[in-house]
Amino acid sequence: MTLLRSLSFAVISGLIGLSVSTDLRRADYTATCQGIAAAVSSASKVYYSGSSQYTKDNEHWASTGSQTSACSFEPANAQDVGIALQLLGKDQTPFAVRSGGHSPNSGFSSTPGVQIALYSFSEVVYDANAQTATIGMGLIWDNVYSELDKYGVTVVGAKTTGVGVGGTVLGGGYTYLSNQYGLSVDNVVSLELVMPNGTVASITSSSNPDLFYGLRGGFNNFGIVTTVTMKTYTQSQVWGGRISYAEAQWDAVNTAIANFVSTVTDPKACVYSTTDYASGVVAIMTILFYDAPTYPNGIFNELLAIQHVDEDISTRAYSNLIQTLPANASSGLRAMFHWVPIEQFTLPMLQMVKNQTLFYGKELSQSSGFLISYDLIPFLPSLYSHSNTPSAFPSSRDSGQGYSFIEVYYGWTDPNDDNVMLQLGAESAAYMKQFAVDAGQNVSNALIYPNCAPPGTALADMYGDAVSSLHSIRSAVDPGNVMGLAGGWRF
Repeated sequence: MTLLRSLSFAVISGLIGLSVSTDLRRADYTATCQGIAAAVSSASKVYYSGSSQYTKDNEHWASTGSQTSACSFEPANAQDVGIALQLLGKDQTPFAVRSGGHSPNSGFSSTPGVQIALYSFSEVVYDANAQTATIGMGLIWDNVYSELDKYGVTVVGAKTTGVGVGGTVLGGGYTYLSNQYGLSVDNVVSLELVMPNGTVASITSSSNPDLFYGLRGGFNNFGIVTTVTMKTYTQSQVWGGRISYAEAQWDAVNTAIANFVSTVTDPKACVYSTTDYASGVVAIMTILFYDAPTYPNGIFNELLAIQHVDEDISTRAYSNLIQTLPANASSGLRAMFHWVPIEQFTLPMLQMVKNQTLFYGKELSQSSGFLISYDLIPFLPSLYSHSNTPSAFPSSRDSGQGYSFIEVYYGWTDPNDDNVMLQLGAESAAYMKQFAVDAGQNVSNALIYPNCAPPGTALADMYGDAVSSLHSIRSAVDPGNVMGLAGGWRF
């Protein structure tokens, strides 16, 4: 009995000590919050728990991506971002930078320390002479596309609604326009960077080639980007939208997609198909896209002819087409992504993805798995040929990187299931990659897209041989490792 009492006392004492330690850390973080509030201009704001703005600043699309911060900070200008970075480095207070808050990985854009929310960087400035747009990092792409619609132009951003500018332009960026213009990182002209020492600089390929290389795919390892200037392209109305099928039409849809990718080489045409499994029910949603008000006869006829349960297809603004895939319907779930590069969606490959969807859909339903999706993202072999300027991602653009992709999404509700979901997602992704390799596709060393890589992914699996040079660039710009206080992929 004495032993039990002693053990109980030790456990309770340990818990009390842990609680006191946590409270002390939070008090230290709050002191940093107060220091920032006192040092920055009156236009910038610091918010605390209980404020609606604090709640908004900490909100994330996936609950796995959220934490409770000591405060949130909304800088109004780059100079105040620099002041905050210097104080964070001095106090060694953890922080996070939120653009759209779409990363599902814990701690990537959330923190127990200071949550920096970039909402004030919300302008879109179009320069018709330079054919560029300067875009604030606090925006989501929906806002950007709508604003640029006024000028009859667009930029290469995200393909789904609700996604922030920051993660896309600093991470890669695949979209319906990528067959024509490449990735988002291929279309960056310059970035306004607040360096860890507080210096504000415009980074271009000529002013600082190393940082221009690192920032395009290397996220916030080198400081905080507040605005990005991108190439614009003339944008007419487009044809397309969503067409939805029941499970009974799955094989017919797969056949039509296999025929599409094997015959259509028009870079203006694109197909993006997602298969959702929820509570034993399968729903197939396919986005058809053509970058003109009408499409050439025959390109999409097979997919349109299949019996379907819903259709939202028309000639419309590009900004309106982005809204047709209801990506925000899964907000609030715990979530993970995985990414499998392949070359081409053959019929056997599509049948394999169908089998994976059914198998893991049933497997995850035995726990708190609520929704799983296997998305098919085919591109042309010329995908990576649109830029000659090296980028952190993709660091390699050789023929071994694939040019089409399977994006895996698992959504669940119980935090106790986190490990099993990550394990099963990794298992499925490894199987699909090996299937492609065994089928003769040259993707055994293909890099994983960092925006869709699950927690714990090795840097070499995303950045390959570039890891060493990226580490050197990071060390040069941030010798005190201030950005190491933030989450995300760290060099």
